[in-house]
Formats: sequence, C-alpha cells, structure tokens
Amino acid sequence: MSSERAELVEELLARSRELSTETVMFHTAIAELNGLSTVESKISDYLARLGPMTPKELARYSGLAPASVTALVDRLEKKGMVRRKPHPDDRRKVLIEFDMTSAEAAAPLWDHLVTSVRKACDRYTADELRLLIEFVATAAAITHESTGKITGPLTG
Repeated sequence: MSSERAELVEELLARSRELSTETVMFHTAIAELNGLSTVESKISDYLARLGPMTPKELARYSGLAPASVTALVDRLEKKGMVRRKPHPDDRRKVLIEFDMTSAEAAAPLWDHLVTSVRKACDRYTADELRLLIEFVATAAAITHESTGKITGPLTG
C-alpha cells in the first residue's frame, strides 16, 4: 500500500471514529429528551426499520442477552414505544412491534441533522453518492459483524 493511500485509510478511520462518537452523542441526547436510554432508543430503531420481531430474534439481532431484551421490552412497553402482539404463525410466540406514533413525535428533533445532510449531499455527484452509500452500508455491516464477534453470532 502506498504511503498516501495508507495515510488516507488512517484519516478515514479517524473520521469514522469521530462520526461514530458524534452519532452516539446525538442519539443519546434524543433518547434522553424522549425519556429513553440509548439502548432503548436503538432497540426501538431496529423495530422501526426492520419490523416486528420476537424477543428471541431481537436478542439475536442486537447481541443483547435474552433476559436483557425481556426487561428492555417491558420498559419500552410501559413507555408506550412498543407493543406485544400475537405471532400470526405460532400462537406460542409474541411479536414486539414499534409504535410509529412515538417516532412521529420525535421527528422534529431530527430536522436540523436531516436538512443539513441533504444539503451536504448537494456537493456530490450521483456516482459519488452511490459510492458513499456503498461504503456506509459496508461499514454498518462490518460494525454489526464486529458486535457479533464480541457478543456471539448475530442475525441480519
């Protein structure tokens, strides 16, 4: 690897670390404003993005211990963020479903970030945006896989 390329990779790793920290702090602030822990907020995001899951699926996807997921779902249900509903294919199972009205209430908190990122995207061509999308998707998959290496194999 050339010296310049190695430096660029190191710079990308440093900027990714910076973005990760700023993202965690942003999400923590939003979670706190909504009376949630950061983990409660992120579990809610999994459900909002991926759809209803059984507690076991949620534990496997997130890397959290099943007992932790049960307690977390209990808290989220009390806060009106999720609801349990019967599994349509197996009456012994329950699905955890995100309540979208809670997301709608928090949407204004995202306005500045979303508007600013959209504006930042104006600087890039469609091909550059496709490259950025590919990189972010790859980085997210690597991060998910890395979580699984710490907590045990994850699904998803």
